[in-house]
Amino acid sequence: MSLASSPYTEDLRLAHMIADAVDAKTMQHFSRMDFAVETKPDLTPVTVADREAEELIRSQLSRARGRDAVYGEEFGETGSGPRRWILDPIDGTKNFIRGVPVWATLIALVDHGEPVVGVVSAPALGRRWWAAKDGGAYTGKSLSAAKQLNVSQVASLADASFSYSSLDGWRDIDRLEQFLSLTERVWRTRAYGDFWSYCMVAEGSVDIAAEPELELYDMAALVPIVQEAGGQFTSLDNDPGCSGPNALATNGFLHAPALHALHAQPNEPTFDF
Repeated sequence: MSLASSPYTEDLRLAHMIADAVDAKTMQHFSRMDFAVETKPDLTPVTVADREAEELIRSQLSRARGRDAVYGEEFGETGSGPRRWILDPIDGTKNFIRGVPVWATLIALVDHGEPVVGVVSAPALGRRWWAAKDGGAYTGKSLSAAKQLNVSQVASLADASFSYSSLDGWRDIDRLEQFLSLTERVWRTRAYGDFWSYCMVAEGSVDIAAEPELELYDMAALVPIVQEAGGQFTSLDNDPGCSGPNALATNGFLHAPALHALHAQPNEPTFDF
């Protein structure tokens, strides 16, 4: 499997070019910390860097893919049609505003409802991950300097590494007890958080990643990266891809036992399958 075998290679190249330009802009703000922090109606923070990054992506897409629809975190939906670009200009804004380098720009292309291109660019970490349908998943600093990604072969929860963002939200969906039970059954837990948890699943350094509350723009770019690396990405209710309000990503071997663990009722037997 190679990028040349994907029908979306040119869209992926475009996403890389856009990510290069956005990285330069976001890193300027991150290096200088020259922004005020505002609070959106949903009580999440936003900065001028978020808005400028999304404006830049939209401007580039308007010139290169003017017929495609665009949906972004900061400016909503524009256009219509079967091809739809999904944007999160800065995933991890809370990290960004505190000087923590774990944040990224997420660019995805969804074609007829299926995420087919994903680029996750984390310039403060010096990392980038990407994938195109039927072309594999990769990490590196450029298309020409890349390493192909493969998920782990861990097949037992007792040997698994599990990453999440925080405890917030698990109680809201009435699965806090199940979540805590899963953390006790795996080998290791770490809250790497946000995009990084899922990219590490694709890399094989983490085996399970899950979050209880997410938006489409939080997930769309991650789906092809995990899937093209050989993993599985669904909602906590096993809805395919990013079609649900939350996410569970695994190496595939652990998907069924992780789903079962997160749905098990108190005192119900659980199995590794």
